[in-house]
Amino acid sequence: MTSINPKRRMRAAVATALAVPLFLTACGSLEEDGAGTDGDTGGGTEDTEETGGEAAGGGDGATIVTVPKLTGVSWFDRMGEGVDRYAEETGTDAYMQGSGQADANAQVRVIEDLLASEVDALAVVPFQPDAVEQVLGQAMSDDVVVITHEAPEIENADWDLEAFRNEDYGRNLMDELASRMGEEGQYALMVGSLSSATHMAWVTSAQEHQEENYPDMEMVGDIVETSDDSQIAYERMQELLSAYPDIAGVQGSASTDVVGAGQAVDEAGYSEDVAVVGTSVPNDARAGLENGSIDLITFWDPADAGYAMNSLAQAVLDGEEITDGMDLGVQGYEEVTLDGKVVYGDEAWITVTQDNVDEYDF
Repeated sequence: MTSINPKRRMRAAVATALAVPLFLTACGSLEEDGAGTDGDTGGGTEDTEETGGEAAGGGDGATIVTVPKLTGVSWFDRMGEGVDRYAEETGTDAYMQGSGQADANAQVRVIEDLLASEVDALAVVPFQPDAVEQVLGQAMSDDVVVITHEAPEIENADWDLEAFRNEDYGRNLMDELASRMGEEGQYALMVGSLSSATHMAWVTSAQEHQEENYPDMEMVGDIVETSDDSQIAYERMQELLSAYPDIAGVQGSASTDVVGAGQAVDEAGYSEDVAVVGTSVPNDARAGLENGSIDLITFWDPADAGYAMNSLAQAVLDGEEITDGMDLGVQGYEEVTLDGKVVYGDEAWITVTQDNVDEYDF
């Protein structure tokens, strides 16, 4: 039996307050400060957004379109910067286009529309890899080059690009969480989607690592799905605090998870008692890091991943052989390694805390 932090003894008395319906609270949506998503704005492709585009590239050669999980969140805004940089530096007609909905079907519709416009290559970050298999298979049958990211198990792609091995990343996050929990107590795991291959790889390896190395820690409940939405992460964290008054930590996977979880922890007055760690970008997590409601974030630069996906797509279009040690022209992907059709970068993840968040501005 693990000991209970004295600072948390008052939780049982206030836990019921956390179950009050959200419309009675004053916090509202995180979208007001730019951390949320665009939300569900309608069906079809009316919510499709494009960044970059022909003006950015302007080349007469191939057209490469990057399709993110969704638009309107900082992670993929940053990825778009990398795509634009690739277009500017190479003269390629490269741009990013996606849906503002956190919805696999909306992403499929974007891809279908792009195929109808006869693009040459797609660089896709699947919202749910299994949901895009069919449309990406159609793309490949139409001789469209397909590069994916965060989908190492996908079948219908020429190559999948990863910044590093996902199991190592998940174990590292668990080590960081365990350190801040004193290697004991209850914790929860969050993912953007239960169908996200990378998110599930991170939390699965994290839980296995905990069971093998931190026996006094215990995962509570099921893996929490947040739909890559900080408001949903906020609501789920409120529910966790109510259901498990002694919870001592949470690990987030979507870039918005720690933002919502941190806000719930802060509002409940438990910033010193509940460790919040996970993947995010500095500008989204800055407020939480500075006030102590978020302990640590880790990430790889989405801009570099966007650039590298486009570089890999162009190499395939040019008939180049993809080999170990290949340089994709951007930091972290200067000497890639291959495992089947997965291309791994050599970039180590970046760790940001309250102490060094001011070193980053994205």
